[in-house]
Amino acid sequence: MKQLNSRRAFLRGRPLRAEKAYIRPPGAEGADFLELCTQCDECTTACPENIIAFDDNGWPVVRLETAPCTFCGACAHACPTGALDPDRMADWPWRADVAASCLSLNGVSCRVCQDTCDHSAIRFRLQPGGRAEPALDRDICTGCGACASACPAGSISFSRHIPEATL
Repeated sequence: MKQLNSRRAFLRGRPLRAEKAYIRPPGAEGADFLELCTQCDECTTACPENIIAFDDNGWPVVRLETAPCTFCGACAHACPTGALDPDRMADWPWRADVAASCLSLNGVSCRVCQDTCDHSAIRFRLQPGGRAEPALDRDICTGCGACASACPAGSISFSRHIPEATL
């Protein structure tokens, strides 16, 4: 967890705290998001997928478990302060992870995540005993959340990913 040092947070009575790995709206990467964001609600109102909500501290977060992000840019274009930069939307660092609670990993035939992934980032490998194990290609995954919103077990989460080509 990184420490959150923000003058705005300090003045609002929220000095130095550890930040969870919140998924911020597209365009927040690379910008000094927490300094520029005024928590005005424009991004949440503009989102046609209705996936932007507020965390416990009033900052916008993306809830990919409710619906996928289409990366339409409406949230970034609606942002009056520049906290969400439309030119930085391609820097979306979030990629899917499959948890041990995955139905297929537990012997239940399910491939909903594969069926909903338009980029074919999730495939299943047959294992001995008739099980199928999900294999995720994080370099192909866009982090849109289609798999997470469709997963009946809620077994998809997201973490930051840096493509191997940039290492």
